[in-house]
Amino acid sequence: MTTIRLILSLASIYNWELKQLDINNAFLHGELKENVYMITPPGLTYIQLGQVCKLEKALYSLKQASRE
Repeated sequence: MTTIRLILSLASIYNWELKQLDINNAFLHGELKENVYMITPPGLTYIQLGQVCKLEKALYSLKQASRE
């Protein structure tokens, strides 16, 4: 905590620009550059049997999530 206070104090003194990053949700906002499809989750009502969902955002369990 002391280090964080020191950094914030220096940023205030020298007018440094600060940015915030939410690590817990970092994987949820990545746009996928390739086509990734998944089977519909249980409980989701769908019209046709065998229908799939195309993902537009990265999920935690995807191999592509850390690259996005």
